[in-house]
Amino acid sequence: MKTTNLTSVAIAVLLGTVMLAGAGCTNSKTNQETSDNMETLNLTQEWDKKFPQSDKVNHRKVTFKNRYGITLAADLYEPKNVEGKLAAIAVSGPFGAVKEQTSGLYAQTMAERGFLTLAFDPSYTGESGGEPRNVASPDINTEDFSAAVDFLTALSDVDAERIGIIGICGFGGMGLNAAAMDTRIKATVASTMYDMSRVNANGYFDAEDSADDRNKKREMMNVIRTRDAQSGTITPGVPGLPDSITGEEPQFVKDYFDYYKTNRGFHVRSINSNGAWSPTMTLSFINMPLLA
Repeated sequence: MKTTNLTSVAIAVLLGTVMLAGAGCTNSKTNQETSDNMETLNLTQEWDKKFPQSDKVNHRKVTFKNRYGITLAADLYEPKNVEGKLAAIAVSGPFGAVKEQTSGLYAQTMAERGFLTLAFDPSYTGESGGEPRNVASPDINTEDFSAAVDFLTALSDVDAERIGIIGICGFGGMGLNAAAMDTRIKATVASTMYDMSRVNANGYFDAEDSADDRNKKREMMNVIRTRDAQSGTITPGVPGLPDSITGEEPQFVKDYFDYYKTNRGFHVRSINSNGAWSPTMTLSFINMPLLA
């Protein structure tokens, strides 16, 4: 009988896109923004991205709500010296990353090519709202894309009939799920798409693809839920990457480390760089295949 290895699942859950990005700096200058439901977000106003700021694009921070009432934080990129209504793109991912990393680079690059773009932090992560922190949900994160479309359709310089989305890594699956039901999305790109429901249910390379393995995962996570409920505390997650590697790891781990854990891609708000998912987060993915 195969043994369930939650550590391998944690690493697989955090698998993401590795992109070339310039060095950036993190600063503490923030601006508090309060939504109608009194959720306050602390938004960093100075450039703290892992890529250089383009002189061809205007940039500003924005916020919007999804239909669950969670306020999302995003970066809006607008091409300079362009008139008329523009095609727009919402971008998110990789899974566990923040908008200051890969998705922001995608968004800024597409803005340089004439699109109005929006890179957002998903619910419960980065600068976006939602409690508890470091949680993902196939339903709520799918809704995050549609909420981004809501925001874009309300902008006067956006052509509402030309809105697309880009989902990176695990958010490629979320993006496809959103496009399957949101008829306003006219184009969808999944970059290095990863099926988070499958890896959470079956393990990396389907190494835990049995009913017994899945039930063991459920039992272990529900033990944690019971303990947290009884103690009134939240069990911290286990980081998917160590602070150092030996060089003997699989290539994907080395590539992953080279981006998220070095100055090339490290960001203080990124779960992949500096945090861990909630240990019970994967429960909702196991029984909810994307595009089922």
